[in-house]
Amino acid sequence: MNAIDYLRISLIDRCNFQCQYCMPEGADLTYALQQDWLTRAELRALLQQVFIPVGFTRFRLTGGEPLLRPDVVEIVADIANLPETQDLAMTTNAFLLAKKATALWQAGLRRLNISLDSLDPDTFQSIVGGRGKSRWYDVWEGIQAAHQIGFTPLKLNVVVIPGVNDGEILDLAALTLEREWHVRFIEFMPIGNGDLFDDRGWLPSETLRQQIRDRWGLAAGTVRGNGPADVFQIPGAKGTLGFISQMSECFCDRCNRMRLSADGWLRPCLLNETGQINLREQLRSGVSMADLRAQVAKLVDAKPEVNFKMRESGTTGAYSRTMSQIGG
Repeated sequence: MNAIDYLRISLIDRCNFQCQYCMPEGADLTYALQQDWLTRAELRALLQQVFIPVGFTRFRLTGGEPLLRPDVVEIVADIANLPETQDLAMTTNAFLLAKKATALWQAGLRRLNISLDSLDPDTFQSIVGGRGKSRWYDVWEGIQAAHQIGFTPLKLNVVVIPGVNDGEILDLAALTLEREWHVRFIEFMPIGNGDLFDDRGWLPSETLRQQIRDRWGLAAGTVRGNGPADVFQIPGAKGTLGFISQMSECFCDRCNRMRLSADGWLRPCLLNETGQINLREQLRSGVSMADLRAQVAKLVDAKPEVNFKMRESGTTGAYSRTMSQIGG
């Protein structure tokens, strides 16, 4: 089992997209009130006095959409300036990135994961929702801005939905031929997406890899990061390809992360709420940092036994939140 040293921090549970696989039509979109978010000061205190002493040194900022958080740049600077921080990254849909990329870079952020589920503006719009001009153009502008500023590795996340964007696998993989980008194909998972998963199903990563092998060949690759992707490279390509295969190739035994939601819930697993702790509620009620630190350490010790496999076997409690609310 890997050391548990990677914390995914959701800054906000709201998002300016409503992606089919995350917040489908009819999903419960009851968001936390702003006063229930962990404040910048609370987050900094928890990192310095709880998480870092327990062994966390790698951090990723997520949402919802983290760039909607008004003080996101200041939070980036807080974490980047902690001497114990070994790595800091952010996951974003990039809709607001073109305007904020320079400030984020100056604050100390160096790595970005950006959702790009299609290269076709119309298909993209059908996935993320919204009307009028496709949001794809703003996202692409954000990706270009990040590339020009120097964020590296620049990772592009693709959730593969059968019958929606699975016909674009080769086009998306081709982005890595002339650019030092890392395109990651993610198996569609049943996370708060209503009937969509039952209707569409999912494609195993090996099916996608075979398409790429048949076109170009495929070799082992490497990329800097803390995630669960299996990394490959088209021979001669500047970038790499990653495959995140929780459905077909469960990687629970390699998981090194925990998740802190915007409203202060600490969870050991994306798909399992067993053992979760409400740190915000306790912090505001006066529980000491030493006590919180002990609770987090206990949950870290229990993490190897709390995973996606428990959901499959029916040995976990109720699971109620969408991906946006969890901070996936």
